[in-house]
Amino acid sequence: MADDFYDFTDELTRIGQQGLYRRRRLTDGPQQVQLVVDGRRLLNFSSNDYLGLANHPQVKAAFRNAVDHYGVGSGSAHLICGHSRAHHALEEELAVFTGRDRALLFSTGYMANLGIIAGLLGRGDDVLQDRLNHASLLDGGLLSAARLQRYRHADMEDLQQRLSVVKGRKLIASDGVFSMDGDLAPLPALSALAKQCQAGLLVDDAHGFGVLGAHGGGIVEHFGLRQADVPILMGTLGKAFGTFGAFVAGPEQLIEMLIQRARSYVFTTALPAAVAEASRVSLRLLQTGSWRREKLQSLIAQFRQGAVQQGLQLMDSFTAIQPIVIGDNRLAMQSGQALLDRGFLVSAIRPPTVPAGTARLRITLSAEHQPAQIDALLEALGRVRL
Repeated sequence: MADDFYDFTDELTRIGQQGLYRRRRLTDGPQQVQLVVDGRRLLNFSSNDYLGLANHPQVKAAFRNAVDHYGVGSGSAHLICGHSRAHHALEEELAVFTGRDRALLFSTGYMANLGIIAGLLGRGDDVLQDRLNHASLLDGGLLSAARLQRYRHADMEDLQQRLSVVKGRKLIASDGVFSMDGDLAPLPALSALAKQCQAGLLVDDAHGFGVLGAHGGGIVEHFGLRQADVPILMGTLGKAFGTFGAFVAGPEQLIEMLIQRARSYVFTTALPAAVAEASRVSLRLLQTGSWRREKLQSLIAQFRQGAVQQGLQLMDSFTAIQPIVIGDNRLAMQSGQALLDRGFLVSAIRPPTVPAGTARLRITLSAEHQPAQIDALLEALGRVRL
């Protein structure tokens, strides 16, 4: 019967039995360190608001003022009548900040990666991706109809071997900061290999942009590289910027090609102009406020030192992402719940977001955290069986 199509009882039961069932939490109020979740005030160690700009007074004021001028919705796609002066100004400022010819706004980071890869590649091409890449990069590879190869995580020997047998057009795609492990891609080696093999290079710096580098330029600035070294740079605005949206920055012809071919750009409504204006203020704040990055690094060092003293097994990350691998799905969920009971919001991450057998607590730090709050989290972790 047709109704059988909508009967997912067995599948949902199986997901639950595997410890993989996902549930939403209801938050109230602004995104900040003290967050109201399901009616409880919790200390938030789950947000990607790394610099604490999501609730910054100047960012909020810019948004409100822009709503008075532009209204709420953008009305249409960028190529119809949705591309405002605010959007254009933000693109120009992002291009200057990243040291690139041009930048192009997308409504989300997921849509940016889909549009970049599917807009540049097609059947008969190859895309080679780190095994731990974000789902949006992998899905972009699948959507493009190019041959998708996944090389071992950060393994340049494996990547070089795969590249050596690829004859046609090829693109290497990698996270900059890996979102679940917190480690960095070996970007100088990736860049050198791409040049050697005449491959394109796309770096998704969603979790590094604004946080890494002396001026917040992300992983490219961290390694002292330029547009010629990393031609395709994707960054998001919903993390360190504290706003919403994403962009790709690179050579002039690359941006023009994406305007023509990136379906997730051409066929979607532009993000609200007010968000673009708020993001312009965030850009100025992260450029002039290096103290936020310095404080964040101090908090990261404090957390790692305390965790090591407690015998917790950390991953090789000096970024704001500090995972503690537990392994078992149910135990990860139980640990997250135990922390929640003590007033701490820490995400339990399970497959398929991470590989099977590597379920973990994903702790994220913000420049808005205080040292005493880091100590409180460490004490709670010491009381929870991990």
